Amino acid sequence: MIGTEIGPYTIIEKLGQGGMGDVYKAKDTQLKRFVAIKILRADRHAGNENRLRFIQEARAAPAFNHPNIVQIYELESHGGDDCIVMEFTPGRTLAQRMKASLLTVDEALHYAAQIASALAAAHAAKIVHRDIKPANIVITDGGIVKILDFGLAKIQPTLQSTDTTQSIGPLTTPNAIIGTPSYMSPEQAEGKPVDATSDVFSAGATFYEMFSGIRAFQGDSMYNILSNVIGTEPEPLRSVRPEVPKAVERIINRCLAKSPQARYPSGQELASDLDTIRKR
Repeated sequence: MIGTEIGPYTIIEKLGQGGMGDVYKAKDTQLKRFVAIKILRADRHAGNENRLRFIQEARAAPAFNHPNIVQIYELESHGGDDCIVMEFTPGRTLAQRMKASLLTVDEALHYAAQIASALAAAHAAKIVHRDIKPANIVITDGGIVKILDFGLAKIQPTLQSTDTTQSIGPLTTPNAIIGTPSYMSPEQAEGKPVDATSDVFSAGATFYEMFSGIRAFQGDSMYNILSNVIGTEPEPLRSVRPEVPKAVERIINRCLAKSPQARYPSGQELASDLDTIRKR
């Protein structure tokens, strides 16, 4: 693919490969900027469902404009392959950053506040991400958080709607388990409908790992992990890392409440509490 031209974009190098497609760095020859292009290869990712999820991602992210969410520019097509052209964000994923070394408390709080702010914008637009995890969060070279991958996103109903939940694309198969086990909410793990509080739980699992250096929910099999998500509490955060402020532990505990009603109702309230702590 190196040197391939897709519309006004010339591919320069491969950045990575995910479940939904391959990602490349490209040069926009018209606007003279770098972009990232995710390509769903028809020969390697066959299946209408994958294509619909891919298009769904392109449709979800532009529903809002936020500095902590990767901007989608447009959809392109190349030789029968669908392509998403998006903002190029040099840096590394949160998963890669945490693998390198334990985050300082200030650093973790700085990133957590940005993640919550991005979720607040998504939830205000009635979009539930459904796959918040360290691998879907990029930390730029300047320390800015960027949330990626809205391929599993769902849009919540408006007040006029009588549906309990509606996909941006086709409805997910009832009782299907969608997401990443260690970061799923209990209702996700049970294949139940989800709302913004599910993202809050996933953010809480991510925050716990950011501050402690260990995953909140572990296991030697997917079944064990999901069982822990549903019925087991993680080790108290301050017993793992005593220097974490009590207020931070309280916020994360609320995020990780098993009952959706006991969590923050959306990213907006979560972001507000994190901002209060940072000001202190």
